[in-house]
Amino acid sequence: MQREIASQPDCWARALQSAGQAATVLPGRGERIAVIGCGTSWHIASAIAAAREAAGHGETDAFTASELPARDYDAVLAVTRSGTTAEVLDALRNLRGRARRIGITADAATPISEVTDQLLVLDYADEQSVVQTRFATTVLTVARAHIGHDLGPVIEQARAAVTADLDEGLLDRRHYVFLGRGWSIGIAREAALKVQEASASWSEAYPSLEYRHGPLSTADEDSVVWLFGVDDSVLVNDIRRTGATVVVTEGDPQAELVLAQRVAVATAQRRGLDPDQPRHLSRSVIYTGQ
Repeated sequence: MQREIASQPDCWARALQSAGQAATVLPGRGERIAVIGCGTSWHIASAIAAAREAAGHGETDAFTASELPARDYDAVLAVTRSGTTAEVLDALRNLRGRARRIGITADAATPISEVTDQLLVLDYADEQSVVQTRFATTVLTVARAHIGHDLGPVIEQARAAVTADLDEGLLDRRHYVFLGRGWSIGIAREAALKVQEASASWSEAYPSLEYRHGPLSTADEDSVVWLFGVDDSVLVNDIRRTGATVVVTEGDPQAELVLAQRVAVATAQRRGLDPDQPRHLSRSVIYTGQ
């Protein structure tokens, strides 16, 4: 997992080099689409959807694959690292003839190729770790570049995040909270999932302005509250009054996610856990029947 986290800037740079190829597969401006996935892929789907719609490229929804509603879309974009995730495959099968089915995966030689009309393969971003990092963020890089985001500075920020010294005060804490706004809500949720998976920590994520509506009550001196892409001094002061440690990121949320990934790994190691062997988890969820 550490090696794969460190390789992210190079993967993102490679994604930018093949942006022209990706543009022939990804939905065009004005199309009404849904983006689906499970786990990490769902959080990335949420970020993609919010960023695409905010950029004016068209109405875009995001759902966990198991909860895709029966709505009319021009296309449905499915994110699945393994290409074998059961809920994603089921959703795509049920869409046949109703919408263009587009998949993004790391392995074309999997069932995803049988249930999609178009497939974008990011095999160079595939991973050995159960816990996803570089595949998901490379998918986000491809999608953000497609809607016009400038990823050059983001890659440089990520290179700095890979080598930066970690703040000891962020490691092995009892309680982690990640907050976002707009497309960074998906990033906040993904950061929370990384901390949960790798270090078995109590970790939560919310839209930033929702945090005052109840969840703030659990913050105390043992909490870290990490804001991604949120500039709100009033909220920060409210959180600090609880005694929690507040982290306000100044860089791009995608690059700052790299630091959260590293905190997850370091916290796992402090606790004597192996982040490459998270409890009760497997690399892909496959089931037969209900």
